[in-house]
Amino acid sequence: MNSREIIMANLECSGAPRPGITFGKGMLCDTVTGGPGNPEGYEQKRWIDGEVEYYDDIWGNLWSRMRVGCQAGEIIEPAIKEWSDLDKWQPPAFDMELCAENYRRVFTAHPDKFKVAALSGWVFASSRYLRKMEIYLMDLALYPEEVKRLHELVAGVFRLQIEAAGKAGADAIFFCEDMGAQNGLLMSPAMWRENFEDLYKGLFGLAHGLAMKVMMHSCGKNNEIIEPLLKAGVNCFQFDQPDVYDYQWLKAGLDKYKAALWSPIDIQKVLPTGNKELIHAAANRMFETFRGSLIFKQYGDLPGIGVKEEWNRWGYEHILELCGI
Repeated sequence: MNSREIIMANLECSGAPRPGITFGKGMLCDTVTGGPGNPEGYEQKRWIDGEVEYYDDIWGNLWSRMRVGCQAGEIIEPAIKEWSDLDKWQPPAFDMELCAENYRRVFTAHPDKFKVAALSGWVFASSRYLRKMEIYLMDLALYPEEVKRLHELVAGVFRLQIEAAGKAGADAIFFCEDMGAQNGLLMSPAMWRENFEDLYKGLFGLAHGLAMKVMMHSCGKNNEIIEPLLKAGVNCFQFDQPDVYDYQWLKAGLDKYKAALWSPIDIQKVLPTGNKELIHAAANRMFETFRGSLIFKQYGDLPGIGVKEEWNRWGYEHILELCGI
């Protein structure tokens, strides 16, 4: 099997000869990931003031980050400060054909790899930035009609990107949607169902109709919506903290819906320890539990979690041994 076939077999639980592997910096990577590019007329603004870097995003939000630290920052000025701003706010304008070409350009250079179309956000992730997290969570309870309008505008951007990914021949879409905290959801399951379930079903159905898998990243502990998400059409969960879940419970849910796990060795409890034996043991546990529906991954911001390249390499080399490579 080539790389594409190995990833597909893990996603479909159809007898993969080994887990998928997606590491960077010259290490084995069975996937290739393309993006939609920038919306029409957008060029990012960045500037530095002392130890702080400021920048905007495609949605019109202003961010800041410490120059020494993790790659991402925090919203300091949302695009929609008051709900009255929604009447004049415009979502980013992507061109369908240009998006498709941006995806296609990357994919065609790696014909034997599994082609992942990364989207430029998702419904919850993008909406919470547009209002700021602490305000948006109150909005869900206090301004349901306004939130529904916002969600529909945001979802329209991703419908276009999903269609463009389909035109480009992507094997899957991938998006990030951090729904959980350390101990549970950021909202009640009922609130999630009311605000997101049907919207997700429609977007996932669009991707499936274009012969693409759905791969979803989410941080935190999302037990209460794992099965609803699988029912809605998620084919693969990308979790950076797999150890927040009971492995047997998670494996049973994935098996029930023939879905997969895409994950690094846990970035919270394991990798930052710098303990080689612990890192190897964690890889063993993942391999033994999820083999047949598993894709090993490298975390994308090792300095941001205090992990040395050497520690990451320990995990990678042991994963190769487990896979017989």
